[in-house]
Amino acid sequence: MMMIMIVQKEVGEAGIAEAPEWEEEAVQILLAGEVDAAIFGNKFFVETLINNKRMKNQKTGTDSNGSTNGTKDASHKTNKTSLLEKFFVEQLKDIYYAEQHLVKTLPEMQKAATSEELEDAFDEHLKQTERHVKRLEKVFQLIGQKPEGKKCEAIEGLTKEAKSIISETKEGSMTRDAALIIAAQKIEHYEIATYGGLVQLAITMDLHRAAELLDKTLQEEEDTDTTLTQIAETSINVKAENEGAYSWQQEKSMIDN
Repeated sequence: MMMIMIVQKEVGEAGIAEAPEWEEEAVQILLAGEVDAAIFGNKFFVETLINNKRMKNQKTGTDSNGSTNGTKDASHKTNKTSLLEKFFVEQLKDIYYAEQHLVKTLPEMQKAATSEELEDAFDEHLKQTERHVKRLEKVFQLIGQKPEGKKCEAIEGLTKEAKSIISETKEGSMTRDAALIIAAQKIEHYEIATYGGLVQLAITMDLHRAAELLDKTLQEEEDTDTTLTQIAETSINVKAENEGAYSWQQEKSMIDN
């Protein structure tokens, strides 16, 4: 039952028309023990979707008489700019700007961190972000576009909030680290949502190599989010709790006295 729920979740989030077929196939894979349920995640699912799309295109590309199906539709598409392609490119520009902006912002967050553990996490993510920029440039090249960014209002707002947190929290406190983690995860969740959408659009448009590159970044963003959660739960939040008494505890103490 758990395996079926995992597959249903992946299929539901992908939102593809072939969901019932893929659900059944994925369940059979899991039941056969070919893939552990714990690791049946986005990477496997994206690769499966890509392979399915390729096979479907090969199957429908030529009919039983050897003639090409959908010739009229294909020529019709070449006569005008695809609205989906335009949106895809705009979103690439948006996240390209965001990643470049983060390359400048992450050092400030790293410098403001109290614990060495969080400082190292920010340093590692900065290196990842620099790779994400280069990876996006490869995607631009694959679709014949010049790499360029478009101002991303979302990332501007999120990084502005992160800077406000630095100024509003006490330097050298674990409370500042707890706040920085929340700010960083807000950024991560925006990136995860963006890359997740771009991967699905790339698959839809048969940009399989682009989908693989974007999915690699998506996996790294999700890993970073998980790492930040682990740091908060196992260290930072526990230590921050000892930085003064809660107001409700003080009130109770006064009443007891």
